[in-house]
Amino acid sequence: MDVRQFRHFAAVAETLHFGRAAERLGMTQPPLSQSIMALERELGAPLFVRTKRHVRLTALGEQWLPRVLEALAAVDDLPHTARRLRDGQTGRLSLSFVSTADYSVLPSLVRRYSQAYPEVEIQLVEATSDVQLPALVAGERHAGIIIPPADRALPPSLIYRRLLSEPLIAAVPNAWIDEGRIASDAGITRAEVLASPLILFPKQVAPAFHDLVTGYYAALGGTARIVQEAIQMQTIISLVSSGLGMALVPASLRNLARAGVRYAPLAGAAPRLETGLAWRSGETPPTLANFLRLLDAESPSLADGSI
Repeated sequence: MDVRQFRHFAAVAETLHFGRAAERLGMTQPPLSQSIMALERELGAPLFVRTKRHVRLTALGEQWLPRVLEALAAVDDLPHTARRLRDGQTGRLSLSFVSTADYSVLPSLVRRYSQAYPEVEIQLVEATSDVQLPALVAGERHAGIIIPPADRALPPSLIYRRLLSEPLIAAVPNAWIDEGRIASDAGITRAEVLASPLILFPKQVAPAFHDLVTGYYAALGGTARIVQEAIQMQTIISLVSSGLGMALVPASLRNLARAGVRYAPLAGAAPRLETGLAWRSGETPPTLANFLRLLDAESPSLADGSI
């Protein structure tokens, strides 16, 4: 059976008259009757009860008609759906992101994209940059918000675009300030940074961030005393609140309020953390193309970190 037979059945079922159904379909009655009989033979049961004066649906025909009409409506909608998929108005956008992006660029971008393309399903997966990159190369995600290596040495199949550059600040336990271990939250001094135990991402999962922080300690003339490592920023802040140590975090982490933690700027020139978007070169899915166009519209606010 095919779509043409479904249309024949629906026309006869709605008119209960082979002649009027044939007129609606723009065909003559004999081939319409033959089409219905062929459909009934394939089903192994009659769809209509025919008399010289009347045509009516059988029980099978009555129960089958709503499903046939639903299927025909879906078929008729296919060209419209294809155009919407082509234009990225519907479909799916798969986006991975580092945990730090959850407090900076991610919420605003997702909100604005959802407002512009409400019928697109957004799949979000949190992952460290080292996990994201091979997944992006393999095509498992459309794009990923990452912290790039200091030398920008990404796989050649990926395209990279900077989204945000922001200074690092210190997250310190409230108790340290209350006890005078940190003199003031107006600016953490060089001596205080070097004297404080540090909580940090492991180098193997966040090499760029790790090197940025340890390089800052080296520039201050000292070495970071790492007392604990964690792979999620929320965990790092929780460890700070417990008094275990201090953490250097992106300035956008001020959006993560946590009891027992105070955020303070670093005295002097602070290191800056860059966050960017990576995606595969070549054919760009329509949903991703629209996401990139949204980034074009947001470029000024993204670049200066005001998003």
